[in-house]
Amino acid sequence: MANIPVGTRGEQVRLVTTENAISFLGLEGARVLSTPHLIGLMEWTCRETVFRLLDPGYDTVGTHVNVAHLAAVPIGATVSFSAEVLSASDRRIQFRVEAFDEREKIGEGTHERAIINIAKFATRMAEKLK
Repeated sequence: MANIPVGTRGEQVRLVTTENAISFLGLEGARVLSTPHLIGLMEWTCRETVFRLLDPGYDTVGTHVNVAHLAAVPIGATVSFSAEVLSASDRRIQFRVEAFDEREKIGEGTHERAIINIAKFATRMAEKLK
């Protein structure tokens, strides 16, 4: 299905914008990267880290997240996301994830993804709607 070596690493850099920042505090100066977006960008970094190693017709989906959001990051700041494969067996891939802004670590944790056959996955999802 795939050969995913332990230690495989990936990184992405993203800008904090109004689209990925909270707005519920009411003050523009209090808008920061939201926790759901932090986690989503960590997941995306993991997906991108291993996608090129998968056979055609396969992808990964998230199955478990254990992340601490350690520090706030304001709109306009840049965040670097990194992922490292800790283990890969059968269809499960375990990652260590971290995120840093220009000053400090803002998030860390682990994430698990499952390798799926996209066509079979789509068929199972269609069955759920019946």
